[in-house]
Amino acid sequence: MTAEVAIGRFLGRLVLLGTLASGYVAAAGLSNSLQGHPSPYLAMHADDPVAWQDWGEAAVAHARETDRLLFVSSGYFACHWCHVMQRESYQSPEIAALLNRNFVPVKLDRELHSALDGFLIDFVDRTTGQAGWPLNVFLTPEGYPLIGATYLPPDRFGEMLVRTHQAWADDRSRLRDLAQRTSRQLRLADGTAEAVPAMPPAALQGALLKQALQLASPLEGGFGNQSRFPMAPQLLALLDLFQDRRDAQLGEFLEITLDAMAGQGLRDHLGGGFFRYTVDPGWQIPHFEKMLYTQALLAEVFMRAADIFGREDYADVARDTLSFVAREMPGPQGGYVASFSAIDGEGKEGGFYLWSVAQLQAVLDETDTVLARRHWVMLEPAPFDLGYLPRRGEPVAETAAALGWEPAALRQHLDQLRLRLLTARATRELPVDRKELAGWNGLLLAGFSRAAARWDDPVFRKAARRIADFLQERLWHGGGLHRAVSIDADGNLSPLGTASLADYAYAAYGMDAFARFSGDPSDRAFVTALLSLAWQRFYGPGGWRSDDRPLIPAMLEAPVIAEGAMPAPSAILIRLSLQSELSTLVEQAAAAAEQGRAKAQAEPFWYSGHLSALLEGGAEQNQAASPVR
Repeated sequence: MTAEVAIGRFLGRLVLLGTLASGYVAAAGLSNSLQGHPSPYLAMHADDPVAWQDWGEAAVAHARETDRLLFVSSGYFACHWCHVMQRESYQSPEIAALLNRNFVPVKLDRELHSALDGFLIDFVDRTTGQAGWPLNVFLTPEGYPLIGATYLPPDRFGEMLVRTHQAWADDRSRLRDLAQRTSRQLRLADGTAEAVPAMPPAALQGALLKQALQLASPLEGGFGNQSRFPMAPQLLALLDLFQDRRDAQLGEFLEITLDAMAGQGLRDHLGGGFFRYTVDPGWQIPHFEKMLYTQALLAEVFMRAADIFGREDYADVARDTLSFVAREMPGPQGGYVASFSAIDGEGKEGGFYLWSVAQLQAVLDETDTVLARRHWVMLEPAPFDLGYLPRRGEPVAETAAALGWEPAALRQHLDQLRLRLLTARATRELPVDRKELAGWNGLLLAGFSRAAARWDDPVFRKAARRIADFLQERLWHGGGLHRAVSIDADGNLSPLGTASLADYAYAAYGMDAFARFSGDPSDRAFVTALLSLAWQRFYGPGGWRSDDRPLIPAMLEAPVIAEGAMPAPSAILIRLSLQSELSTLVEQAAAAAEQGRAKAQAEPFWYSGHLSALLEGGAEQNQAASPVR
């Protein structure tokens, strides 16, 4: 029996009826330590009766001293279901009693410890078949994941706590062995860096095209058949592939996908910007959180698509998205904030963005309400309890012809209606996670830099310089990069979170684009410093490690890192290093590209950035690069 099957059976036993303890019991020697935490997500858990600990050496040491399982619960401020589970479970005295009595409970802001969160997400996905946030994982005191789950209602979650503790009390040695064997088996399943014959470039491209079209939804666009994530890294790779091969089927799929993303529920058609994903395959119903990295990546996707397809409307989408970020997301320290919450100030999901007919009529007169509902596709029964989400309707010229307006006059009138609606919407409360993260700002810097070069826009030029200064003056401390910093009442800076491989890769990516735009040798020198330190800290004989000083032993090196909704940082570092003037970086990158070849050739869609590095093979070093996946 494999360790994965053993875990499956163990999880099955956990859902048997259990007895919930009652009353709040403080964890031995622990109390809730999150009061006043600079992370908005962690601070919101400060009043939970759970004795939450911040992730760090102290929490791990306490688990080992008391021989208790670590309970690590990871989430983020903008996450709707994270708020739901807090309300239902973590504010429950009964569930708090179970957590405090039997475990060392740790609250993790996934945006501050992205390497650990990514490792735990991968573990839960591979042992249960799905993963997401809130993410709840039990680890042995030594740091090996045992079992995990995402959102659970309070009755099932309580049963899981009871049964997990009982199993630990009954047979610690068996569970320790199970956790370690599972880690080993997952590691073996990743494969090794064995040498494989190199596929010719045309064959590599053909393999990517074949796998992408197998996963593609030809009618609705996007990939898979359930939720719709933008999958920006893969779209960038496929845009490059289409530019090279002009495959008609691929081109049609890309335009269907981009049109759906731009015109349906993934996009905020009043205020600008994109939501993180839609919960349906038709791109209609968004999960209403807005993430900084989503704006950065999709702005690049639409700029690239505008060039390849010759469609100015795609360029308009990119410009509108970056204008939204420049206007709405600046942070006080010089970067841009992490996210806007999915729930509004009243705790209603999507409440900030949705409109009832009565709300429209309170802002517009009856005639303009009819026009607004037609233009923003709010005519059918409202798909949300709170009302309608504006979409992109028919072209203005068609509406003008139907209503007897001059197109220019109608367009001006609609702009006035939008402004009135946005003014009214601004009175609503939208919670903001004000962390300014190194890596996400690096991705945005690339978008602003390319937009500034494309449009010679002073707004974008100023925004790019703002982020470049933020990275170099606030987050760079000479010996390395902070993931984020907080400022106390006296104006002193303190590191916040742990800079990961992704932070160095994304910051280098953004600075590389900015250095090409600015032409300043000091900006290019900073790129080289980031690349050199990233290789030193995050690359070893076995490949890449996401955290340079992991506290748990299961976070081992991997020959290649996969891409999902975010670009693979290893692929970015390889491609940038192949273009470096330093021969040592070029040599390291070429060797690392070969080390990951087996995975990239076997699953090109999930390693599209690494595949691009293999295709480039260093031949384009020191030349201006297309956007790096």
